Amino acid sequence: MKIMRIKCHNQTTVSEFYLVGFSMLNEAGSYVFVLIFIVYILSITANTFIIVLIKSEQRLHKPMYFFIGGLSFLEIWYPTVTVPRLLLALLTKEESISSAGCLTQFFFHFSFGATENFLLTVMAIDRFVAICNPLRYLVIMDQSTCTTLLLGSWVCGFLVVAIPCLQISKLSFCVGNKIDHYYCDFAPLMKLSSSETSHIQKMVFVSSCFVILGCFFAIIVSYTCIIRATMNFSTSFGRQKTFSTCASHLVVVIVFYATTIFMFVRPTTGDLLHLNKIISVIPSIVTPLLNPIIYTLRNNEVKEAVKKKVQDLKMEQVINKKY
Repeated sequence: MKIMRIKCHNQTTVSEFYLVGFSMLNEAGSYVFVLIFIVYILSITANTFIIVLIKSEQRLHKPMYFFIGGLSFLEIWYPTVTVPRLLLALLTKEESISSAGCLTQFFFHFSFGATENFLLTVMAIDRFVAICNPLRYLVIMDQSTCTTLLLGSWVCGFLVVAIPCLQISKLSFCVGNKIDHYYCDFAPLMKLSSSETSHIQKMVFVSSCFVILGCFFAIIVSYTCIIRATMNFSTSFGRQKTFSTCASHLVVVIVFYATTIFMFVRPTTGDLLHLNKIISVIPSIVTPLLNPIIYTLRNNEVKEAVKKKVQDLKMEQVINKKY
């Protein structure tokens, strides 16, 4: 990963950066603020609703929905690392962020992103066990195993970002360091650094390939085995039910990896920083809203649970009116 850096002679230790990703919007900034604010609130509400629904509905107390709830929990925090700061900048034109705040934002944003890679892989493995070994599914994917896999996704996601983050904290940066992004992204930070960054760029590129492509390959292998097993089903109903069960997860995987692979698994990003900034809106802001919608609309059990929850709420309202 080779990134053109700004040359500077004054290597003063800086105390803040300036996030100028959307500063060129001017009057349009207020409309963008409203749009992103609505998407963010809907995303938090939808993911919280999914978690509450899975927790309260007995029929959803299954390994698959345990991981969906874990994904929804992650999708609450993933946009929260960057979106509130973006909304503040759009509303007040305040672009500065402390160096410690920038590094903290970088660490959590990419840790949550890495965690989602591992979690989507775990969900694919869960579907593989459910379809290819249905008689032992609940034995293999018991509560202890599910909890270990979920926590393991978080631990791996945070560990893989910790070392690059520590290396970045040791770099020197130019005075007047404006980051052409709406959050502290890796490539703009490397472009601003006055230190030698080739070793960090290589390390991040290798780790990105390992996490993103490694997880994506594991998902492909899981679904290849699922398709082979499904082809051996004696009835078309069984195949249709299997594809219906896996469709939601596949849609989420396609949306997530289509943008993630483009953004991070490339030999060079120096000429495409502006494009990266625009595309990063999808996994950071849009996808957290799409995931609960996809799982709700494509999953019959979730739809039935939603209907039941709505009916229960209506019944409560009727009872409250009577008394």
